[in-house]
Amino acid sequence: MSRGDDIKQKLVNNAEPVDRFIQSILMSREPESLYEASRYLISAGGKRLRPYLVIKSCESVGGLAKYAIPFAASLEILHNFTLVHDDVMDNDELRRGKPTVHTKFGEPMAILAGDLLFAKVYQSVLDHAPAHMGSDEIVSALGKMTDSIILLCEGQALDISFPQAMDVTENDYLQMIGGKTSALFMACAEVGALAGGASKAQITALGSFAWDAGLAFQIIDDILGITADESKLGKPVGSDIREGKKTLIMIHALANADERQMQVLSKAVGVEGASKAGIDAVVKTLGEIGSIQYARDEAEKYTASAFESIKAIPEGPSKQDLVDLVNYFVQREY
Repeated sequence: MSRGDDIKQKLVNNAEPVDRFIQSILMSREPESLYEASRYLISAGGKRLRPYLVIKSCESVGGLAKYAIPFAASLEILHNFTLVHDDVMDNDELRRGKPTVHTKFGEPMAILAGDLLFAKVYQSVLDHAPAHMGSDEIVSALGKMTDSIILLCEGQALDISFPQAMDVTENDYLQMIGGKTSALFMACAEVGALAGGASKAQITALGSFAWDAGLAFQIIDDILGITADESKLGKPVGSDIREGKKTLIMIHALANADERQMQVLSKAVGVEGASKAGIDAVVKTLGEIGSIQYARDEAEKYTASAFESIKAIPEGPSKQDLVDLVNYFVQREY
């Protein structure tokens, strides 16, 4: 079994107790339609990267996986809450290869389902935090999760504003994906470390590791959003181009395209009705400019930085699992 297959199997194994826990706190109540909508996206699967980060961070500092499960569930619910609302904002019809929540249940119910998931984030921790954690530690964990939500909202707002802006820089982009992706990754690692009884230095090290890993993950996600096989990716390929999103790839391309290349880009970038042929031409041009490779190189840079941070964590199987996880999602094809 390859290391990639091994980590995928570990993700599946790690997800099983977390998924059971999530199902237990999303059990049907009245109105049934609300709870069905709230369970729908979570039941559709997903990689469960965030619960894995929580549990492996806990284990890497000497904690038991069972201590981290309520937090892992909470942060996975939080992630799914953001996806439900993201899909409404982006008008996307597919997620994980299935109709999105608002497509299946309607926008009002999707928004309510997202709101319910948000409340369950806190209920999971307040009702089920492990007994060995004191109130100060639980409050600290909730604080880190709350900070990540604020950064996430700020990042999402930047992402919405970027298509209309003409002067988006790489630093602006990094601030945006830091909020949208890295903040939640960092909360996963820090909260998992807290559950495991980590020192302040270990919490900081794992948080820095996860932040940079999140940057690498999102850059790769942007690459896959224009190059992946749509049937494998489970969501529309090329929608970022049609929406005119200022990904690292696009920022680099707009700064380095010649006149001919700019003409190709202008025919589809930010054009809602752009044809598949137009999108394909843009992707080809992005490759010619070197923008896709540039983004990949930047992802590798943040991966290396993440690995530098985790040197402060004692060697062991759970630490290796964290390293393998980052390598897996940087090298993934969907």
